[in-house]
Amino acid sequence: MTSSCIGILLAAGQGTRFGANKLLHPLLDGTPMAVACARHLEAALTHNIAVVADAQSEIAAHLAREGLHIVENPRAAEGMGTSIASGVAATPEAAGWVIALADMPRIPVAVIRAVAAGLEVGADIIAPVCQGRRGHPVGFAARHGPALVQLRGDAGARGIIATHSDSLELIETRDAGVIFDIDSPASLRNL
Repeated sequence: MTSSCIGILLAAGQGTRFGANKLLHPLLDGTPMAVACARHLEAALTHNIAVVADAQSEIAAHLAREGLHIVENPRAAEGMGTSIASGVAATPEAAGWVIALADMPRIPVAVIRAVAAGLEVGADIIAPVCQGRRGHPVGFAARHGPALVQLRGDAGARGIIATHSDSLELIETRDAGVIFDIDSPASLRNL
């Protein structure tokens, strides 16, 4: 396990395209989607947090039971950028962050570990790639903290990645779980 990098599970989304709180939707084995994602982070990293819209919500309770520290983002409706900013601001001691999405339950633990290991040995920004598409989770070295805490809107950290594309390291994987997110009930059929 890696200890100096902190996992951030982004679980504050509204799930508007799904029609309900998709993060609580049970997967085939009955596990709520966000819980499955949390378990993968917990298996890969020693320290993890979950950013939620409401710390008193059902999703927050589930993730806290899994051992994640809960960080509330009251500005979650403004977009994913505010959730990344909240998570990074809550963990200024981190040597880096592995940012994962709570609607991507098929990301292999081995890929999360590889992203964290890359940060540990000096990667600046690191992410998996599958079928030519950059996936998740994305790792950021501590030097990006000041930019990450300034994020707003729904573009997440794409602007930071684009600005520093020359230092982006990619981990090749054949596992499409790194690019498969669940945005609608129809996408569950592809799980």
